[in-house]
Amino acid sequence: MPGKSLLDKVWDAHTVRELPTGQTQLFIGLHLIHEVTSPQAFAMLREMGVAVRFPERTFATVDHIIPTHSQARPLADALAEEMMVALEENTRGAGIEFFGPGSGRQGVVHVIGPELGLTQPGSTIACGDSHTSTHGAFGAVAFGIGTSQVRDVLATQCLAMARPKTRRIEVTGKLSGGVYAKDVILAIIRRLGVKGGVGFAYEYAGPVLDSFSIEERLTVCNMSIEGGARCGYVNPDDATVEYLRGRPFSPQGDAFEPAASWWRGMASDADAHYDDRVSLDGNAIAPSVTWGITPGQSVAVDEALPRLAELPDDERGSAEEAYGYMGLTPGEPLAGTAVDVCFIGSCTNGRISDLREAARVARTGKVAPGVKALVVPGSEAVARQAEEEGLPEVFRSAGFEWREPGCSMCLAMNPDKLVGRELCASSSNRNFKGRQGSPTGRTLLMSPAMVAAAALRGGVTDVREVL
Repeated sequence: MPGKSLLDKVWDAHTVRELPTGQTQLFIGLHLIHEVTSPQAFAMLREMGVAVRFPERTFATVDHIIPTHSQARPLADALAEEMMVALEENTRGAGIEFFGPGSGRQGVVHVIGPELGLTQPGSTIACGDSHTSTHGAFGAVAFGIGTSQVRDVLATQCLAMARPKTRRIEVTGKLSGGVYAKDVILAIIRRLGVKGGVGFAYEYAGPVLDSFSIEERLTVCNMSIEGGARCGYVNPDDATVEYLRGRPFSPQGDAFEPAASWWRGMASDADAHYDDRVSLDGNAIAPSVTWGITPGQSVAVDEALPRLAELPDDERGSAEEAYGYMGLTPGEPLAGTAVDVCFIGSCTNGRISDLREAARVARTGKVAPGVKALVVPGSEAVARQAEEEGLPEVFRSAGFEWREPGCSMCLAMNPDKLVGRELCASSSNRNFKGRQGSPTGRTLLMSPAMVAAAALRGGVTDVREVL
């Protein structure tokens, strides 16, 4: 018998029963909620006359709708204020802990879970947000779910799920200077496609992942869903254990070492079975930028945009649509393309290590005339740490705007939106049509350091020229 992968170990440990449908009734250890997908779920519970089953396993924050200029109450947007009030009332009524603005713990749901120690190895995690795969960086099996499933978890703490297949993705070698975790995940999605992971959980491994900090692993796992994977994870190791030591919701005192021992034991066995294996050479990965309308449409910053004839038959239609929407020309270089807005933040790249790298670039110059550049910390804790290190002043001195924590211009369910056909260099995770608040707005995904470089030069820039 081959050994087990982490996915199999976690799945087996959380199985309540196998269902006639072939799915598994899976116990969910941690449920994270926010203001966007929970109000309808709570309303359905009230209609059913059902209480929240395990309120102590659910934690709430507000992130998508929260403004980043001023978070004074009532919020200027009446709908946002209504959603905030609903979340406050629902969590208070159910006995769920809510990390509101000013609590010191508010922020993007996929930033606060890890930094508070709520996200732990070997656990199952669900959240009504597609980027819940982020939490796999700790060796958790984490799913984004829909509103009806949020209702199900609130009512039962369980989900009916089909066990995905497992693909092990090894990134070998060593990254060059100016190449970041964001470039690694963009390279993976470019190689496997935005639908390549359908039906799979991605296990990220190899020397590059082993060398990554937890925050870098969070960036990679965050975008698993952009590759179509149900979830993505990295096996827990010493870095994982040390990150969690002393966190507010980590096991405390004498309880920590037994927990750490169990966490390490959940890592995939050396002889674990995988349904597929893929390998990428980390030495060959360059700073990357998306050029299209899916995260799979990317090139190295020093590479020409693909000509339609060079693409596989099944990619030409999407590429032609992307070129038409983005206003870019096949065969031309992307470097030098002028940008209007530069956004550093989001659950993908709004952590302190992201801000430190962006600030390293920001110290080298000033934001180009006509460019709007904003930095949005992923949480109050990130903002606090950045302030202790003097990063806001670095950004302000360079001409960036320093904002309050929130999702900001990633999904633009708040006042931070593109206008018209503005082109945005963004450290977020999606470049879909209209993603950043304007039906004709355009998005180029890249690492935070690359966004900072684009802000200083006024266009797409190879960050290696700046560092």
